[in-house]
Amino acid sequence: MSVETIIRAEFEQVAREHGKPFHGFDDDMLLLESGLDSLCFAVVMARLEDQLGVHPFAKAEDVYFPVTMGDFIKFYRDAAA
Repeated sequence: MSVETIIRAEFEQVAREHGKPFHGFDDDMLLLESGLDSLCFAVVMARLEDQLGVHPFAKAEDVYFPVTMGDFIKFYRDAAA
């Protein structure tokens, strides 16, 4: 399974588990407009660390926060490489 597929599946799963609206997450979607709250993002990132074995925010030398879903996927993809 690709990093992108895993990330999208986790976002969908967490949204469903937390009763958040899910309308699909395209690459241009702003993460702040995803309908997920900070707890949901924490759950997503914890699960991604378990599945991918990487926590890119801990590895980042500069403070960087992805803005869109595409940015988020690229951030994880680059960290996992």
